[in-house]
Amino acid sequence: HVQLVESGGGPVQAGGSLRLSCVVSGRSAIATYVRAWFRVRPGQEREGIAAISSGGGTNYADSVEGRFSIRQNNANNTLWLQMDDLKPGDTATYYCAATLKIWSSASLLQSARYEYWGQGTQVTVS
Repeated sequence: HVQLVESGGGPVQAGGSLRLSCVVSGRSAIATYVRAWFRVRPGQEREGIAAISSGGGTNYADSVEGRFSIRQNNANNTLWLQMDDLKPGDTATYYCAATLKIWSSASLLQSARYEYWGQGTQVTVS
């Protein structure tokens, strides 16, 4: 019902910026209630870092608050993650995710809330 395709990853120097994009498509794309970005750092579990609801409300993990910004364009179903002041600890595979369900705001960085996932894009900060 929903497909997500990320792009924009790559190598970047510490202190630099990168913007990830995620195109959301499919019959149910417009009905997605929340879209989010997750990441998997080497040797660690998947971590929710930013989420945005259809109404524009956002949630951020403490680890990226103030450095990363999530935005979406509902007209063409594109989701972005602007990443500034990148650190080597931000090296990870980044995934976008979406859900058709309504969840409490406090739970939107939990991966179990999301039914649809992209394939991931690698970000390497050195």
